[in-house]
Formats: sequence, structure tokens, C-alpha cells
Amino acid sequence: MEKFLELAAVVVSAYLIGSIPTGYIIVKSFTGQDIRTIGSGSTGATNVKRVMGKKWFFITLLLDAFKGALPVVLAKIFATTFTGIGLLPVLAAVAVILGHSKSIFLKFTGGKSVASGVGTILALNWMVGLIIATIWAIITFVSRYVSLGSIIALAISPFLMYAFHQPVAYIGYCALGAIYIIYLHRSNIARLIKGEENKVR
Repeated sequence: MEKFLELAAVVVSAYLIGSIPTGYIIVKSFTGQDIRTIGSGSTGATNVKRVMGKKWFFITLLLDAFKGALPVVLAKIFATTFTGIGLLPVLAAVAVILGHSKSIFLKFTGGKSVASGVGTILALNWMVGLIIATIWAIITFVSRYVSLGSIIALAISPFLMYAFHQPVAYIGYCALGAIYIIYLHRSNIARLIKGEENKVR
């Protein structure tokens, strides 16, 4: 019974942390606007940039990554059950990205979980996380498409986890997380194919 109580506590707390709508709070606090009514309607860093510029893009990006990493790090440090297969950190990671994209504080709307997702990967394995972040930065810089960098970087993540001989649960999380985040980018993919996706200026 204690094992399942710990599991439930990890999942619920991670979801609530993930649900903190960083971009929404920043834009609402400084401009009074609801970011969900602007641009793509996402609460993520890219949409924040449309309203408040590059500085707040990076601030939101870092805060969302921290938000993603924190519950996973805490689960790795304090978890006492299912430690052999790394289950609780992975469940914390899943709950975080679900919270970010389906925030209970915003009637289950939110962002596309890229920064939070990279934060969870950094917390699971910092080397893989840094490689993913670097790939994202390079592709985004060269192509000027944030969405393209996000999709490719996260699609590579399960293969990197495998290459670094990480637990099966970590590899599985990266695979499922990549599929979920790519699904959230389906409208971006359609615009990329049509050549209508907005570029970073």
C-alpha cells in the first residue's frame, strides 16, 4: 500500500508542478493579456516571444525546463520504491509534460511541452539532455524554425538514451514523450509542409 501511495504522491505533485502556467503568468502579469488568445494560443516560450520579445522567450524557456526537471530530480533522490527500474522518475516526467500541456489551472490547456520535456530528459540523464538541447539549438538556428528543432531533437532522444545504456523505462519514456510532443505539433508540421510556418527572426 505504501508503494502505491508514494507513486500517487509523485504523480500528483509532478502534474501540479507541470501545470504551473509559466508563460501565461508572465504575459498576464506584465501585459494583462491572455496568451491563449495570441498567436498559436500556446503558453510556451515561442508564443511568449511574440508578445514580449527574446528576453522573455529565454526566461520562459529556462523556467519551463526547470519546472520539468524538478519533480524528476526529487523523485530520483527521494523515491524508495520501484527504484530498480527507474519507474517513479519516469512517471514524474510523464506527469510534468501532461501538466504543462493540459494544465488544471487553465482548464486543461497549455503549451507543447518541449522545454519541460527537455528538462525531464536533463534530469533523467544530463548528458543526453545537453545533447538534445544542443541539437534543438543548432537546428532552430540554422532553419529558423523552433518547431522543426523541437520535433527532430525529441525524436532522437530515445536513441540517445539507448546509446547511453539507460534503463528501459527512460528509453520508453523518451519514445512515448517524443510521440506525444510531435502530436502536439501536428499543426506546425502541416504548416512546415506547406511552407507557412513562422520563422524565428
